Amino acid sequence: MWKYFWCILFSLSDCPTTFAQQSEFHSALRLGQLKTAVAVATTELNNQPENSSAAFRLGAAQFLQTIEQIGQSQCRYGLLGDRRLALPFMRLPIPENDTPEKLSYEKARAIFQQALNGFNQAEQTLARIKAPAAELILTPAAVHLDLNANSRPEHSESLLEILNAVMQTPAAESLAPADLTIRFDDADVLWLRGYCHVMAATAEIILAYDWKDQFERTAHLFYPSVETPWTFLQNEGPGPLAGFNGQNVLDLIALIHTTRWDVRDPDGMLRALAHLETLPALSRQSWQLINAESDNDREWIPGPTQQAALNSNLRVTPQMQTQWFTMLDEIELILQGKLLIPFWRGIQGGFSPFTGDWPANPELGINARRIFTQPQTFDLLLWIQGTSLQPWLEKGPQVDPRKWNSIVSAFQGQFLLFAFWFN
Repeated sequence: MWKYFWCILFSLSDCPTTFAQQSEFHSALRLGQLKTAVAVATTELNNQPENSSAAFRLGAAQFLQTIEQIGQSQCRYGLLGDRRLALPFMRLPIPENDTPEKLSYEKARAIFQQALNGFNQAEQTLARIKAPAAELILTPAAVHLDLNANSRPEHSESLLEILNAVMQTPAAESLAPADLTIRFDDADVLWLRGYCHVMAATAEIILAYDWKDQFERTAHLFYPSVETPWTFLQNEGPGPLAGFNGQNVLDLIALIHTTRWDVRDPDGMLRALAHLETLPALSRQSWQLINAESDNDREWIPGPTQQAALNSNLRVTPQMQTQWFTMLDEIELILQGKLLIPFWRGIQGGFSPFTGDWPANPELGINARRIFTQPQTFDLLLWIQGTSLQPWLEKGPQVDPRKWNSIVSAFQGQFLLFAFWFN
């Protein structure tokens, strides 16, 4: 009798079947079996479509599985040791591979496409959560991703160690103790959805352009076996300077020189814009839920009256929160094309890059929205020089650098850390 009473009273989380599934889910995470974790959570959600916590578990597992797939791809193609630190989103603790597969341009694009599909799937799952009281309790040190695809959980592959690697925490330190437990809640559902959109937008932008020439001329900087007409380049192997040889300076120059990508899929830029446009609203909604909390229970992102479970020294002040909302307003206006980014050319007398001032053409600014809606060839050097920005220059209200200085100063020299954390 009591068994059925509790099943009815707590039907979203406490009936015996769900308890067993949760146990199996966390066991799979501990063993680095994310495929199993996704399957278990999928079954649970199919049986209980309105179970917010089950949807949270499935979306989180799909997100982690996508990160794992990125790591496994990099391991399969032998991403060269310390050289990975030079690549954004590739700072995963991936071991050396003595027998890497050959990487082609199309296979490289397939890695980004697979990641895009995974982040989109995770976001769609999380977006199903409408009812309140979603909860996911995790011990980061007890969650493993099988980055090297050897089907064994290893210390370096724990979620905690992955966070340490991505944040480049010194080896003698750690972001948190091994027994740290975090209770993710409704606000964190929105936070994770935001991260899915950030990662999906990044993948969309990369896939929207054609970077085959750059890949074939410079991919040997990061991979030991590349499909390229210039096979002699990869015969030099890694060197002593964080994995680089002295002559790789020439390749780094070529890397910059060949950052000239023609548009391959203009619709991809529109999809990237749509992802980015969702971020301010999701962030505001997340903070609204955080500020409404009355507890202080192992918080992932704390409000001003709460404490971060990850690190007690990471305090969120009311000033930080206020300035974060100001930044969200600014980003929203920029993405809408209502606020222009200052343009640094055409200024009477020129400008000095060493004064610390943000130079701004008094008449022309950059309409960032049109970069997505009217994409052109991306030429890094000509962007910096300014001439490639001509199609998106127009007159109108511009970002006030003083406002952004106030935003950054509120975070007391740790703006990038908090921005990475807050999303």
